Amino acid sequence: MTDTATLVRLMTWLSPTFPVGGFNYSHGLEQAVARGLVTTRASLEDWIGSLLRHGSAWNDAVLLAEAWRVATAGGDLSEVSELAEALAGSAERHLETVNQGVAFLAASRAWPLPVHEKLGEGAAWPVAVGAVAGAAGIALQPTLAAFLHAFAANQVQAALRLMPIGQASGVAVMAALESQIRTVAAHAEQSGLDDLGSSAINAEIAAINHETLNSRIFRT
Repeated sequence: MTDTATLVRLMTWLSPTFPVGGFNYSHGLEQAVARGLVTTRASLEDWIGSLLRHGSAWNDAVLLAEAWRVATAGGDLSEVSELAEALAGSAERHLETVNQGVAFLAASRAWPLPVHEKLGEGAAWPVAVGAVAGAAGIALQPTLAAFLHAFAANQVQAALRLMPIGQASGVAVMAALESQIRTVAAHAEQSGLDDLGSSAINAEIAAINHETLNSRIFRT
């Protein structure tokens, strides 16, 4: 695919308007705000940056890259899909990755590809995106960058609903995260499954404890 065609398709697939229901999920951020772990623009930037560099977003990038390589080679995606589900650290994280993956596969059938039949109706979110992008001939690094950007943008959108930071601050956070998104995408492009691993402990605990909140906006 040409660079312009790649850009347009990735913008469509990873747009907030693509029907995967991303607005339903805060990835544990709602609990973090409730506990006072994320209260300012700076702490929001640190929170998202930590997830990108050494948290769940990093693991998702590694899994996406592996799924992309397997799909490009026409291989069996069941193993990486099962691994992605196993790495979801809580019931809500599992709900989030599976629901978005299923929704992405359903919506992306508008671009019919053989990989849709291989995955059936279900796959974890990063596996679904990586497999479909690989099968469509879209290069890995822009796919990773778009995927990580969409993750960060969804976190910022959740924060705008949870915190009094305002849209200008949200844009400033996205601007500050640009270099990290590029760096992590480039690193993940060269990664393998041996590079899986996270150390964002507070984020994992927040995701686990989210279901105990008495009043919630988000499903996770």
